[in-house]
Amino acid sequence: MTSLGRPRRISLDDFRHEALDEVSSTNTEAFARARAGDSGFLWLTAERQTGGRGRRGRPWVSERGNLYSSLLLIDPAPSEQLGSLPLAVALAVHAAVQSVMPPGGEPVDIKWPNDVLIGRKKTSGILLEAERVAEGRMALAIGIGINIAHRPDLTLYPVTSLADQGVSISPPEFFARLFVEMADVLDVWDEGRGIAEIVRRWRAAACGIGEKITVNLPDRSISGIFSGIDDKGILLLDRGPDGMMSVAAGDVFFG
Repeated sequence: MTSLGRPRRISLDDFRHEALDEVSSTNTEAFARARAGDSGFLWLTAERQTGGRGRRGRPWVSERGNLYSSLLLIDPAPSEQLGSLPLAVALAVHAAVQSVMPPGGEPVDIKWPNDVLIGRKKTSGILLEAERVAEGRMALAIGIGINIAHRPDLTLYPVTSLADQGVSISPPEFFARLFVEMADVLDVWDEGRGIAEIVRRWRAAACGIGEKITVNLPDRSISGIFSGIDDKGILLLDRGPDGMMSVAAGDVFFG
């Protein structure tokens, strides 16, 4: 039984894991498996990526010592339910990071929609990409990178690593925790049917609610007070006299 009082629909036994040495990116490798007919629930991890990328095609530093992983899902949910999946993924990463932090360490929070922060510094990168493959199947790659031993030097945001926080753990050890947390969260998410519980947990882990933020959109930047998220995970931005604005996608900066 789950914490929600129902039988589990997803268990650890549903997932497979393949450890790789060096790849261009784990998401790229995941899509190659999907095109070859893989049924999904496949984790791929790599020691190093030569072409790691983040949102909007930004390069992602991928030296040995950090975790580079992707989870391949096939037809994970109806398309209208996929908008809440980034929130669920963030909860799994948040729980895994929280589980390794030392007592009295910096707080671990989530910045909308799915950045996991330690002491308001980014420690993970999450990139969800989708591709239609044979027979109309939808392949979804959930790419997750964790700064364990290293962190990038030139970034848009303040960054940190687990090593910076006094955490000594190997990428395989951290992945073992993420593996468990992701199975639990995807079971709660339940192909989008569990969005209410996901949103509740996300709000409890979020940082910056009630603070001034700036949201960078593709064509402009807008500022206001972060009023949380609605029941579908959309950011709510209080713009004062201009009213409440809903934001489905964008880069959030505090202050």
